[in-house]
Amino acid sequence: SWMNDAVKVYTKEEFNTEEPYQFLFEHRDSGFTYMQLYNELNANAEKVGFKRFGTMVKAYFNQHGDRKGGINSVVNNLTNFRDQPIELFTGDWIADDEGIVRRNDSQGMDIACVHPILPVQRLINIDDGTVRLKLMFRRDYKGWKEVVANKSTLFSSKEIKRLADKDISVSDKNASYLVEYLQDIEDLNHNTIPEFQSVSHLGWTSNGLFSPYMDNLEFDGLDNFRKVFDAVHSCGSYNLWLEATKTVRKTNSVARIALAAAFASVVIKAIGKLNFIVHFWGGSGTGKTVAQFLAASVWADPNDGAGFVQTFNASLVGLEQLASFVNNLPLILDEFQLVKDKKSFEQTVYMLCEGIGKTRGAKTGGLQKTPTWKNCIITSGESPITHAASGGGAVNRIIEIECREMLFDDAVELLDVIRANYGHAGKLFMGFMSADQSKEKAINLYKRFYREMGTASTEKQTMAAAIILTADALATEWIFCDGRGLTVDDIEPYLRTKESVDVGARGYEYIHDYYVSNSARFETNSDPCFGSVAGDEVRFIKAVFERVCEEGGYNPKALLSWLDQAGRLIKGSDSLYKSSKVNGKSSRCACINMAESVCKQEEFVPVEDTDLPFE
Repeated sequence: SWMNDAVKVYTKEEFNTEEPYQFLFEHRDSGFTYMQLYNELNANAEKVGFKRFGTMVKAYFNQHGDRKGGINSVVNNLTNFRDQPIELFTGDWIADDEGIVRRNDSQGMDIACVHPILPVQRLINIDDGTVRLKLMFRRDYKGWKEVVANKSTLFSSKEIKRLADKDISVSDKNASYLVEYLQDIEDLNHNTIPEFQSVSHLGWTSNGLFSPYMDNLEFDGLDNFRKVFDAVHSCGSYNLWLEATKTVRKTNSVARIALAAAFASVVIKAIGKLNFIVHFWGGSGTGKTVAQFLAASVWADPNDGAGFVQTFNASLVGLEQLASFVNNLPLILDEFQLVKDKKSFEQTVYMLCEGIGKTRGAKTGGLQKTPTWKNCIITSGESPITHAASGGGAVNRIIEIECREMLFDDAVELLDVIRANYGHAGKLFMGFMSADQSKEKAINLYKRFYREMGTASTEKQTMAAAIILTADALATEWIFCDGRGLTVDDIEPYLRTKESVDVGARGYEYIHDYYVSNSARFETNSDPCFGSVAGDEVRFIKAVFERVCEEGGYNPKALLSWLDQAGRLIKGSDSLYKSSKVNGKSSRCACINMAESVCKQEEFVPVEDTDLPFE
């Protein structure tokens, strides 16, 4: 267009001469063209870093006696704060270091605020589209401070008073004027105020990008997680980190599994699988915590103060919020021990594996968004998490690794390196991972490893292991290039067999051992008497059976039902308990067949018609 040819590009120095302003002045009567030129020059000024363009235009127009013409008849004032972060039109408001005021019709002044305050960024939340404004304000010539608030808060004279808590001068007296000023300034400068995407969690966002690896990204989540969010960045030398990690990968240390789990965390969602826990346990001094720091250093600052590695002492709600905040990055919990009571601990483990928090009411009415996450949780402690009786579902999703030997040849040296060099590998990994064909590649690797592991373990254990191996294979190809990927043999020893996860089988074993070690109590006339025996059939008095189950942490009813299905229960006509003679008196008993092997009912498989050899 003619305009681009006509408008010269000025340097920063030239904006301090009359030339650009005179050019603009000459076009002051041609409304739309004037605005086009104004915008063009304003953009040019911004580009070369000249901050006071609007003020200069105003001064030039005033000096040349044209107070009506051009933009000044529409918008007559600009913010004029010392070292202001951005220059904005303010309409009728006069905004300078003395505060923000406007003449009103009754010759008085409306005071919006007694100190500088202005919006500097619009933050648009990627997941829910909510718009927040970042305001900057300053009191008594001290430095600028910032505060982020929802537009609904800033544009309501009732809600805006909350900003008084942040040391902004707002009260019943000036709230409505402050709202008016902020709304005017935002409307007049909608194109000037820079827009940023904002996000309240790490990992994948609803638009398919991965936080925090996006341009123009701001954090607008809970303040207590800002620090953790900021911890996810790269620092120091990628090569130093790489050398140190390759040294660990040369060994057979289980720390390699921790490293693989850090990458596995982001693969879970990509291939649509379930969360799982990798738990390192053993005495102190083996380097479990260093292994966790190593895993953290893939993504973030592993130092104690950075907050990415958390010590487990949070409440259930706190842990839920933290898990939902890290989202797809690994949740790393040190000292993950049985807290208070077994029940709440199991609940915690189960919740972390499920990846869904509770739905709670919001303070303002309605429901809060239910927290969810899809990741790998890397924990450490002095003992295993799973006890004999943990619910099958959760036990299934925990890979427990006992650390007996030292995990590192030189833990101190490794720590020195990763404390100063971290955060590069995760970003690089995500660069590869977000390519279209990577997902397919990951799914194929996963299927291959899943098949290779066979069926000795439960489906969920095999699934978790296959994800770790998949992620490690990808990281070996994309990052380490050392041909030292983990193999099925490296991880298989830590998987549970189907039997050990089966609560029923463990319960039977427990009852069986209990009988063997207390067999004298089942003889006639013994005191106290627990029941009687006839051949392979052991009859537990009902009350005794229930007490023994509860002590071991098993549900008596569920165990009886399992024994029944396994063909080990001799039941009564109307119940799982049967009346039997104990010490000559009839009493209700759990009658269990403890023969070495029992033919299960299920083993008689009905023949499918289609497979018959003759027809």
